[in-house]
Amino acid sequence: MDIKILVAAHKEAKMPTDKNLYLPIHVGAALHPELRFGYQSDATGDNISLKNGSYNELTAIYWAWKNLNADAIGLVHYRRLLSLNHKKSFSSVLSNHEAQLLLKAHAIILPKKRHYWIETNYSHYVHAHYRNPIDECRRVILDLYPDYIPFYDEVMKLRSAHMFNVFIMRKDLFDEYCQWMFSILSELEGRIDTSKYDAYESRVIGFVSELLLDVWLNKNGYDFKEVNCLFMEKQNWLIKGMNFLKRKLTGFQVSENE
Repeated sequence: MDIKILVAAHKEAKMPTDKNLYLPIHVGAALHPELRFGYQSDATGDNISLKNGSYNELTAIYWAWKNLNADAIGLVHYRRLLSLNHKKSFSSVLSNHEAQLLLKAHAIILPKKRHYWIETNYSHYVHAHYRNPIDECRRVILDLYPDYIPFYDEVMKLRSAHMFNVFIMRKDLFDEYCQWMFSILSELEGRIDTSKYDAYESRVIGFVSELLLDVWLNKNGYDFKEVNCLFMEKQNWLIKGMNFLKRKLTGFQVSENE
């Protein structure tokens, strides 16, 4: 089985060594043509590289959907890599042999869910971002795919989700998921006004998309296997915790008209 796992990066970074399995890809390459890392560019062929500022790593997923031929396609980030153990080492990341065995038994490989415990997926989102895009996304799904609405509502009420747009899928399911997801996001993009958003909040399409994977999975009941997701850089848990408490106590309920 030919498996290709894209490693999304916007800068030069350490990469997995298995070049047959992992394909480093420069996301937003069209926005920074002066940068050259020797990675696959997401600005070739049929692409949305220019939208990286709002679509994040989805520009790599779109590029793979339109331009890459393989039996299974996946995406990880340069600092978020899949593994069968917890050792934070590039020698421990998912190997071709391990991926082959997993995909023989399961259609999809996912990172373990991220748990919020005291927050729902919806409340976590609106405490961190503007509310309107996630609410408008529901209206888009209601218009385009009304049979998905019960599953969307269910995912919003849960306290955990498969995040980061990290996955490996059989190609037929990858194509199906991309067709569904990008049709929703394209419509959403045309309905929301982000002209007053700062650079971070302008990444809204990418933020919203992270909650769509479980909606699609739950609706269709596709088989998947969870593995560990290694964060390859240091995290300042004190700062993360303080930021969480700030959002929880004050909320992100800023008027989008300000």
